Amino acid sequence: MGDQKKYEVWLRGALPGISPLLQPVAHALLQAKEEVNALMENFPEALLWQKPASVASPGFHLQHMKGVIDRLFTYAKGNLLNAEQLQYLQQEGARASTLNSAGLVAAFNAQVDYAITELGNIDDSTLCLQRGVGRMQLPSTVIGLLVHAGEHTQRHVGQLLVTVRLLKSGNHPSH
Repeated sequence: MGDQKKYEVWLRGALPGISPLLQPVAHALLQAKEEVNALMENFPEALLWQKPASVASPGFHLQHMKGVIDRLFTYAKGNLLNAEQLQYLQQEGARASTLNSAGLVAAFNAQVDYAITELGNIDDSTLCLQRGVGRMQLPSTVIGLLVHAGEHTQRHVGQLLVTVRLLKSGNHPSH
């Protein structure tokens, strides 16, 4: 088949150990991981928290994607967020001198890897179970939460792509 990497993840075949019903979620998360890593390679640190045209910074997108995957998988297990997750949520988008591109990308990669492992542990018979989301316990299902983790991550990858291109071009209004 030649070099599989030239194809998007969903065109490389099924991932072993993951239900056919959850393959699209795994593919979306792994595609996001590949795209984020390529996009953020050699990214200038001075631009990490810039907000061109007042849109979210690259740093925010990296933090948020990691956090969303973590939170949605927690809800899918039927759990509430713990104190650490709530604190992380409050700090998403906050510029911190200890955060750099490589660290944020590594944290995102680790979260995707964890999610892929978790997908392999999910029994298809649980996919339609009802789950509550957030403090208000809004209704969803296990599969609804998992699919949203993939699609929400992909949405932010698209936003990150545009933001990074704008910032690298130097042709943008920053705030």
